[in-house]
Amino acid sequence: MDQDNQRITTAGICFKENKVLIGKRIDKGAIASKWEFPGGKNRWGESVEDTLKREFLEELGIEVEVGDLLASCEFDNKGTHYFLKAHQVFIKDDIENVDLSVHTEVKWELIDNLKDYNFAQSDQQIIKQLIKNFDRV
Repeated sequence: MDQDNQRITTAGICFKENKVLIGKRIDKGAIASKWEFPGGKNRWGESVEDTLKREFLEELGIEVEVGDLLASCEFDNKGTHYFLKAHQVFIKDDIENVDLSVHTEVKWELIDNLKDYNFAQSDQQIIKQLIKNFDRV
């Protein structure tokens, strides 16, 4: 597959006590009404860190700092090969209100309960890795 058909996409894994932040997508698009970790597609020339900072600001109106890579996977969608990189993110300020633009709701959920949600296929791969490695996060 040539380079033009490859993209990096990101997921931000934000922990609060034993829970992680997840969002339910609006009812349109490739992952309509599914749960996901906030994040999104990398713009050409943009670092993964910058992508996550931009996506959290655009999708939730919150500023984050980006930490270590926690999980990754690859998948194909509509003729494009994606490299999904899930990094730990840290919310700069305590969030009480978020500005939802592509989600109908966000919530904090226990990692062990994530398997009970209807997640996008790529995020399901990330969840398996998080559950396997949670004790070291």
